[in-house]
Amino acid sequence: MNNRQEARDDVVKSYQNAPTRTVSDGGVNFAYRELGPKTGVPVVFLTHLAAVLDNWDPRVVDGIASKHRVITFDNRGVGASTGSTPNTIQAMAKDAITFIRALGLTEVDLLGFSMGGMIAQVVAQDEPQLVRKLILAGTGPAGGEGITNVTRISHLDTIRGLLTLQDPKQFLFFTRTPNGRRAGKEFLARLKERTHNRDKAISLKSYGAQLGAIHRWGLEQPSDLSVVRRPVLVANGESDKMVPTTNSVDLAGRLPDSELVIYPDAGHGGIFQFHGQFVEKALEFLAR
Repeated sequence: MNNRQEARDDVVKSYQNAPTRTVSDGGVNFAYRELGPKTGVPVVFLTHLAAVLDNWDPRVVDGIASKHRVITFDNRGVGASTGSTPNTIQAMAKDAITFIRALGLTEVDLLGFSMGGMIAQVVAQDEPQLVRKLILAGTGPAGGEGITNVTRISHLDTIRGLLTLQDPKQFLFFTRTPNGRRAGKEFLARLKERTHNRDKAISLKSYGAQLGAIHRWGLEQPSDLSVVRRPVLVANGESDKMVPTTNSVDLAGRLPDSELVIYPDAGHGGIFQFHGQFVEKALEFLAR
């Protein structure tokens, strides 16, 4: 069943209040939320390892949605979306394309964070006519430096989180400096602002499939990014331990029309730590 019409009757201004909808295609029910204006090119958010709808920073979502229609969704087999989770980035990109087309969209901007940025690169290469602009944050190219270490780092910091009774994202996304620790706590508090109709956490099986997909991406031969002839904003923190920041520099250097922003004293979650500056930059980039 497609409840898109109902979703568009009222403009939703806050991610906290955005209803969770579903759209079906290819035997999969994709769960999604949308907010912001109803006109213009929508910005589709592509999410990170283990993330569900509730893992997007509401300051980033609401900030972009102040000027653009924003759509977030659960990947196949994750959260409230049905089906089984693919174990390659390429298959996830096909799912993203299926989802976008199921909503009847013919042109979108993509904001991909971490694993989502990998998916966004494949979408832009496979379906260039579908993509107007790209924002790639905390991510890297196929075969990028250190990407095969994501599984090990994730496992170590998950254990570290359990031992210290903290969310692993405090270690994975943020630096251990006073600024980083504070930013991590503030980010994790923002993720809890929505109290009703929350999404369900990823299953261990789906998490394993995603780790496998990222590992394969890290083992791939570098692809020809000069074919991505769309404007791209590349952003990261200067000390990303999950997808080393050198990958952001590499991406920006290999994309023909790119701009690079690196946030100081910030890690993988730099766009969340510097959400105010990031939103301002993203809005300026999308408006050009």
